[in-house]
Amino acid sequence: MNTVIITDSSCDLAYDYINKNNIKVIPFPYSINGKDYIDDFGNTLGYEDFYNELRNGSMPSTSQISSYTFEQEFKKYVSEGSSVIYIGFSSALSQTFHNSIIARNNVLEDVPDADITVIDSKSASVGLGAIVFYANELLNKGTSKEKIVDWVEINKLKTNHWFIIDSLEHLKRGGRISSASATVGTLLDVKPLLNVDDEGKLDVVKKVRGRKKAIREMLGELQFIKNPEEQTLFINHGDCLKDAEQLKELVLKEVNVKDVVINYLGPIIGCHTGPGMLCMVFMGDKR
Repeated sequence: MNTVIITDSSCDLAYDYINKNNIKVIPFPYSINGKDYIDDFGNTLGYEDFYNELRNGSMPSTSQISSYTFEQEFKKYVSEGSSVIYIGFSSALSQTFHNSIIARNNVLEDVPDADITVIDSKSASVGLGAIVFYANELLNKGTSKEKIVDWVEINKLKTNHWFIIDSLEHLKRGGRISSASATVGTLLDVKPLLNVDDEGKLDVVKKVRGRKKAIREMLGELQFIKNPEEQTLFINHGDCLKDAEQLKELVLKEVNVKDVVINYLGPIIGCHTGPGMLCMVFMGDKR
């Protein structure tokens, strides 16, 4: 039976990679300036345009992917005789994954022998993308569905997400820090270093004064990378490509990784982190 890997657009993988590998992506909806969009990897509203809107004061919002949308997607591939693996955005950050469970159960009521597995990645952005990337590599090697699912479940909490945010304003808008903390942090040029914890939640690990120092602190986390020569390391950015390229150079001076891939941070995460966000994802022994 053919196996299909499905994810959602919060994975922030490169559009060319998604197309080349025929990965099925369900887009998140979002709104900005009163207009509704789907996250189609910058094709309808370009990434630069999106971040310029944020710089100009726009306050976008995101919506869940509905259980109905999941149900229609699952039914399509089940009707083709495929086995389905859906690897989704952390349930600690969105209700979307729970909607995929509802959809799976609904499909099974109609098609009891449907082979659908839904996996909570406990990850966000290209942390989810990295898991999908490695799962797809296994699929391309002819690995069975069962072994792919096992690999994802065993390794998803080894996905290390490290990122810095240029402005505290968007964290304040999202209710993750108080207005007072945002004001003081801005005056002191504080750049928070964050990660995604084992529950799949965002966690402020350190508050560092100055962007250059924050990047050095993030680089320090490379001490936890495992078998770098076998890894693709992912760098995503909120419309700060020059910084991402400089980070790549610094990474390559620190570790001998197989490859480094740079891509934009899409609107689903970008609306909460703002322009200037810089993210580094790799695999370790644990988070």
